[in-house]
Amino acid sequence: MTRILRVIVLAFLAGQAAAAWQARPEQAPIPADNPSSEEKIELGKMLFFDPRLSSSGTVSCFSCHNVMEGGDDQRPVSVGVHGQTGDRNAPTVVNAAFLSSQFWDGRAATLEEQALGPITNPVEMGMESLDAAIERVRRIPGYEPYFEAAFGAGSEITADKVAKAIAAYERTLVTPNSPYDRYVRGETDALTEQQVRGMQAFEQQGCTSCHSGATFSGPTLPVGTGFFTKFPMFDGYPEVEALGLMQDKGRFEATGGEADTMVWRVPSLRNVELTAPYLHNGAVKSLEQAVTIMAKSQLNKTLSEQQVSDIASFLRALSGKLPAQVMPTLPPTPGDLLE
Repeated sequence: MTRILRVIVLAFLAGQAAAAWQARPEQAPIPADNPSSEEKIELGKMLFFDPRLSSSGTVSCFSCHNVMEGGDDQRPVSVGVHGQTGDRNAPTVVNAAFLSSQFWDGRAATLEEQALGPITNPVEMGMESLDAAIERVRRIPGYEPYFEAAFGAGSEITADKVAKAIAAYERTLVTPNSPYDRYVRGETDALTEQQVRGMQAFEQQGCTSCHSGATFSGPTLPVGTGFFTKFPMFDGYPEVEALGLMQDKGRFEATGGEADTMVWRVPSLRNVELTAPYLHNGAVKSLEQAVTIMAKSQLNKTLSEQQVSDIASFLRALSGKLPAQVMPTLPPTPGDLLE
């Protein structure tokens, strides 16, 4: 294909894509009850990196959500206090601010609610209660001026403020201006020819039935209203059954409702190339294998090697630039804090 013809074709496809595909906003939405500020973001970052919110003083939010890389931990399942391991792969915290519900099962409506969950989870951070966690933060004198700067003079250190600060920081973890976004906005050379083919195949094969919208996690819904699907939808494929996907009953574990058995929140595909291994149990190592498995389990289709390669190439175009991170300096620990 000549360069001129290629530009014409890509320009036409970009025009078609603009009507059918959505670019993602460059900034995450900020809730009215948790306005952002530099001081709150700074405090939230400190708390995100602080392992003293765990019972052993060794596990922080950062332990499972490496914001220096893809926002997860590159393990099939995460390691918590005392070397314990959970049952699910850590979702990335990057771009989580655009989702209408959090966790694989959608049990948390907001980033604020999500931020507190791991603190008292016995496998993750292992604190006996939120009260115990907050009391530990109060016993670190150096935190007081940061809470006052973020929430006002004389502000009491509370679980609500901890959650709001962490959530404010997490809302800065966005990756704008991916090749896909630039293409949808009209930059015809932002995608390669293979990525354009993959974009078409992604739609034609039915992947957008779940992975739609600007986040590739379904339609825009009110906060707290997750977009869910049964997974796996189709069984009988040996390679799907070998992954042990049926051992976890999904949203049922949170709600106890039979209708939620094997139902999961549709994850975003933004930056998916950075978050291997894949699926809720981390059983799939490569993006190509993930495409193959999802086509079988959700669409009842066996894709050709070329289709898999093209779709995986397109998915890599969903990666934007990660925000630069500088490790925070934490307030010093009083000598008797962890006794």
